[in-house]
Amino acid sequence: MRIAIVGPTYPYKGGGAHHTTELAHRLRAAGHEVVIESWRAQYPSFLYPGQQTIDAPEGEPYPDTRRMLDWRRPDGWVACGRRLRGFDLVVLAVLSPVQVPAYLGILFGLRRKTRVVALCHNVLPHERKPYDRPLMKALLGRVDGVLTHSEEQAATARGLTTAPVRSAALAPHLPARSARGAAGAEPYGRLLFFGIVRPYKGLDLLLHALAQVQGVGLTVAGEFWGGLEATKALIAELGLADRVELRPGYVAAEDVPGLFAEADALVLPYRSATASQNVWLGHEHGVPVIATRVGALADNVEDGVDGLLVEPGSAGALAEAIKRFYEPGVPARLRSGVKPVDPDPFWAVYLETLLSP
Repeated sequence: MRIAIVGPTYPYKGGGAHHTTELAHRLRAAGHEVVIESWRAQYPSFLYPGQQTIDAPEGEPYPDTRRMLDWRRPDGWVACGRRLRGFDLVVLAVLSPVQVPAYLGILFGLRRKTRVVALCHNVLPHERKPYDRPLMKALLGRVDGVLTHSEEQAATARGLTTAPVRSAALAPHLPARSARGAAGAEPYGRLLFFGIVRPYKGLDLLLHALAQVQGVGLTVAGEFWGGLEATKALIAELGLADRVELRPGYVAAEDVPGLFAEADALVLPYRSATASQNVWLGHEHGVPVIATRVGALADNVEDGVDGLLVEPGSAGALAEAIKRFYEPGVPARLRSGVKPVDPDPFWAVYLETLLSP
């Protein structure tokens, strides 16, 4: 089968780019002829305030990649669609409604003799704008199928289109590996918050929870999309300046193992979520995960075995979970329950779902 994936890949960074790249490699390994149509300019900077690209690849780049799409060039969107005529399947990797105008241009150039699937990492954003729903409805109403990463997201998609909607768990695409720490090691007294800092991820809740727990530190590593000032002010207000270390900015793959090696647990205090690689990332590094019961997070943490689960939106409940985690013997027991993820079974199901007519 001739397949084109339209989406970010290296030099773009982050989960969406990793997923596009790994998907292409997996499809090729399954015997398909695959190309990636990617971007030379994906978003205007005011819509994506973080670092968009990286200098060195985090994993094996996909060789058959064209980087010609530009958010400023509608003629290039149509030209991309024309290039894809004759393909058996076109997969549009949807990370934001901002991509929809470009994807509509591609569909116009394609003239719809090719099957098109919208692969929605998020059907609608966590932090929504008035234009998000109309844009996604316009796109999903013009494709032949939709793939989401949870049944909850599938239900949202079905409210926007009459096209067939399927869901498959987001398959692991982990760019970094590390030596796993000893299961019986003494705890460091330090937790880790990792990734882009945005309101829905609940860092403020974690800071309020930490203020209710004595003797535990926190490292916050990632890009702060809203700036550092509000977080610094909250840390000062809560009297946590001596316990919270901020490492703002994108964390390169080679620096990830060191972060996890210094942490007793990864904390995901999300207010909302769809699918996330971060549970698997923590487990791949041998670290238990304390997560809220939102989206797919709870599907990947076995409460009391390789981490702890807590209800979302409550700093008090999160504080109690942290206290439980640091009860004598619990960190070592949970660390011993952490197992590295085997990605192959997840990818087998994912590819079968994507390719189903």
